[in-house]
Order: sequence, then structure tokens, then C-alpha cells
Amino acid sequence: MSREEILQKVRAFTLKELLKDPDQNLGNDDALFSSGLIDSFAMAQVGVFIETEFNLYIPDPELTIENMDTLNQITERIEIGLAESA
Repeated sequence: MSREEILQKVRAFTLKELLKDPDQNLGNDDALFSSGLIDSFAMAQVGVFIETEFNLYIPDPELTIENMDTLNQITERIEIGLAESA
């Protein structure tokens, strides 16, 4: 799966499930959690999404605002996990 495909899945999930606004203009490096755009409790939803969509478990200590605050950061973590599990 390409980076772009992963990014598009992360974007679609974020807009539909977390922001509840599929048409919102959201940049790949816009802060999601640290800006207050999304409540930090939604981080658990991100973890479940990654596990369900990509069959990839991200350990809880890695599901942090510092590691997963933007679409690009989430995508990068998924790419790393998929490469490690290949």
C-alpha cells in the first residue's frame, strides 16, 4: 500500500469519524489534538482504526499527541509498522 493510499484512509477516517465533517479543509500537517480540534480521548479511536483498517497494533505508549498529532505523523507511524511487520 502506498503512502498516499494510507494518507487518504487516515484523512477519510479523521474527517468522517473524528471531526464529523467530511468536507472540512484539513492540511496534512494541521495539528489535530494539540490544537483542540479533536479531543485527546479520540486517540483510542485512532488506535482502533489503525488496528482494524491496517491489521496493525500500535502499543498504547506510542499513541501520544506528540507522535500522532497530524495526518502525516499518523501515516508515518502506520508506514513504519507495516514495514516492520512485512
